[in-house]
Amino acid sequence: QVQLVESGGGLVQAGGSLRLSCVASGIIFSTHTMGWYRQAPEKQRELVAVTTSGGITNYADSVEGRFTISRDNAKNTVYLQMNGLKPEDTAVYYCNVPGTAYWGKGTLVTVSP
Repeated sequence: QVQLVESGGGLVQAGGSLRLSCVASGIIFSTHTMGWYRQAPEKQRELVAVTTSGGITNYADSVEGRFTISRDNAKNTVYLQMNGLKPEDTAVYYCNVPGTAYWGKGTLVTVSP
């Protein structure tokens, strides 16, 4: 059974930082591309960042230069370091194995002005 468990969300002021973590189980983590998505109130879920099994990364234009995705295959964990947070980054952030139905329950990030 595949499980993805996100953590690290919270309330932060604009300009602040947070680091999200997602621990995966039930998959051979090191062989999978992993992604972070987010969904703001009344908006569609959108891709934030992905990292391939080989460590190649890609980012949404809105977070490029502020967010960094990384992975630790020994810990089956993918991270999202978020710096320079803006109120428009407020959303529930989800971990995902792209192309599959495997999603975590999400972690809420709230950025106050």
